[in-house]
Amino acid sequence: MNQAQITHNTQAAKALFAMHNISKVYSTELIETHALRDFSLQVNEGEFVAITGPSGSGKTTFLNIAGLLETYTAGDYFLDGINTRDLNDNQLSHLRNTKIGFVFQGFNLIPDLNAYDNIEVPLRYRNMPRSERKERVRQALARVGLESRAKHFPAQLSGGQQQRIAVARAIAGSPAFILADEPTGNLDTLMARQVMELLEDINDQGTTIIMVTHDQDLARRTQRHIQIVDGQVTEVFKHS
Repeated sequence: MNQAQITHNTQAAKALFAMHNISKVYSTELIETHALRDFSLQVNEGEFVAITGPSGSGKTTFLNIAGLLETYTAGDYFLDGINTRDLNDNQLSHLRNTKIGFVFQGFNLIPDLNAYDNIEVPLRYRNMPRSERKERVRQALARVGLESRAKHFPAQLSGGQQQRIAVARAIAGSPAFILADEPTGNLDTLMARQVMELLEDINDQGTTIIMVTHDQDLARRTQRHIQIVDGQVTEVFKHS
């Protein structure tokens, strides 16, 4: 048994997300680019963790690997106790759809669908009964305070409301954790504060959140702040 497996087995009771010595190398005929170098990070159930770093530090690569959108060159990535290393595309898609809730900077709502349908779409891929989908969407809309906007289309919503719908879409599937990519990046100060307060409330109710952000003030509001430079964890800040 290798060290990563030993570490995983001893910490599995509390570890929801665990990367052990992850490396990612992009190769061309002329050059190799090391986007992540022996990157290790554990996030326990119920944590709210911020990831920061300068442009080119490896944050995007981390996001893509964490979201099962990209493979890695070496190391092990355990998601809710499952080692993702040897999973095929179908298995990765299933794991991504059932275990991860995504919140993007650009909202990524489908413009031709209303708020209700935008939230429901990911649930359809699970072959979930219609009655269960309906109840999950209702609960998610209530949780973000937008029940009255269920039939509104994205163009009829403010930026803050669109991001709240995106958060509702993320939580409707009861994911193992939410992966938030610059969730306040396209919002003004007031809307950004409201969305951050919403995420904090969702975390207080038990949902684990990993947030990538450039905003140091937002990072300081989380429980733990991880700084990445040149594809490696350089500093860890714990906040009270």
